[in-house]
Amino acid sequence: MALRNEIGKEGEAIARAYLEKRGYHIRHTNWHYHHFELDIVAVQANELVVVEVKTRSADFWLEPEMAVNRKKIQRLVTAADAYVRLFNLDAPVRFDIITLVKDAEGYHIREHIEDAFYAPGY
Repeated sequence: MALRNEIGKEGEAIARAYLEKRGYHIRHTNWHYHHFELDIVAVQANELVVVEVKTRSADFWLEPEMAVNRKKIQRLVTAADAYVRLFNLDAPVRFDIITLVKDAEGYHIREHIEDAFYAPGY
């Protein structure tokens, strides 16, 4: 597995543990359906929380959250819609971003951005 993929998988595992410690119920990690993917799908206070995890090495040039551009947001919203329809859920959906940085000492969560963006058109 490429180093980039390993860093991403480790970051997702750390983000999952972070959310669980804060009382989130994790429904799925790395959920795939056709060409859709969601990093983490959780529930908190009767709200479905879709979490995009961005992990970078310490020598990154661009802030991790900046990788969540308009195209990525559209794909996440479409994937979340497919998820809600597939599981026949009736709950509000929130989109969060968790950013992590890996340095010589390990992985560190930089930020948990709740309500990072809203679905276009809402």
